[in-house]
Amino acid sequence: MFFAAPFLFAACAELKQSKPLLPVHEYEKMIVGRLDADYVGTDNCVARCHKHDKITDDFKHSIHGEQLKPGTGLPLVNCESCHGPGSLAIAEIEDDPELNDKLKKKCDTKKFLDIMNLPPQAQSLICLKCHSAASIPTLAHWNAGTHALNDVSCFDCHKLHQGPQQKVSREEMAELCYGCHPQVKVENNLFSHHPLMEKKMACVDCHDVHGSTQDKLLKGNTPKETCTRCHMEKQGPFVFEHGDVTENCANCHSAHGSVNNHMLNAAMPFLCLQCHGGHTVNTAAGNKQLFSNRCTDCHSQIHGTDIPTPAITGPGSLRQ
Repeated sequence: MFFAAPFLFAACAELKQSKPLLPVHEYEKMIVGRLDADYVGTDNCVARCHKHDKITDDFKHSIHGEQLKPGTGLPLVNCESCHGPGSLAIAEIEDDPELNDKLKKKCDTKKFLDIMNLPPQAQSLICLKCHSAASIPTLAHWNAGTHALNDVSCFDCHKLHQGPQQKVSREEMAELCYGCHPQVKVENNLFSHHPLMEKKMACVDCHDVHGSTQDKLLKGNTPKETCTRCHMEKQGPFVFEHGDVTENCANCHSAHGSVNNHMLNAAMPFLCLQCHGGHTVNTAAGNKQLFSNRCTDCHSQIHGTDIPTPAITGPGSLRQ
C-alpha cells in the first residue's frame, strides 16, 4: 500500500496538469477525412439505405436544409460537409436500397470521419468551417471563449440528428445549461429568482454562449448594461446616483437567485450597512430601531433619482 502511494500521487498530479491546445492546423488534419475517398453527394449517400430516411427528412426541414440555398451565397451543407467524403463508405453496397435491406448491407461508417471521438476543438472546427464566415459576429469570440477553452464543443449543445430543430429551444435551454452549471440550477430554485423555471426568460437573454469580451459571457459591456435591457427604469443616468452600484448590479443582487427579497445578496438592513456603516453609530435604542426596519422604508429610490431630497445628513435618495 505504501509503495503504491507515490504512483497514485504522480497519476493525480498528471491529471491536474494543463494540456495546451494544439495549433489549428493540427485539428484541421483531423477533419480532412480519407484522402483516397471522393465526394459523391448526399443523394448517392442516403438513397442506398432506408436507415437514413428519417435523418434525411429531418435534415431537409432543418435550418441547414431549408435556408442554405445556392442563391444565398452561403456555404452549402450536405452529409459530407461534416462526415467527410463518402465514396469508400458506400463502395460495397448496391444501388438498390431494397436489395441492401434484404442482404443486410450497410454503409461502412468506419470510412467516415470519426466525429464523435474527435477532440472538442476539432469537432467545433467542423462547424466553424462554415459558421466562422456565415455567423460573424456571433462566433467571433468563440475560440477565446470560456466554453471553447473548457473543452465544450458545438456537439455538446447542438444535436443535429435528433429532429429538424437544430437549435436548443428556449424551453429546454436552462436544463441543458444546468448540466454543466449545477450551482446555477440550485440558485434558480431559491425563493427569489429570475423566471427561468417559469420559462419566461432563457440563459441567452443575459449570456452570449458563443463567446463574449465580458466576464461571465455577458451580452452587455457592463453588468448594469446587461441588466437594464429588461430593467430599463434602473438605467439612468440620474442626477443623484447610488455611487457604488453605477456599473455593477451584482454588488447588491445575486443574478441567479437568492433567499432574500429582490434577489439581494443579504437581507436589509445588513446589506446596506456593509457600505453605510455610519448609521450604526447611534444610541442603543436607535440601533434596535435600525435593525428592525428596512432601509427602503425611507430610501426607496436607491438606484438613483433626479429629484433632490434633503435628508438629515444631506442629500439622500429618499422616497418622494
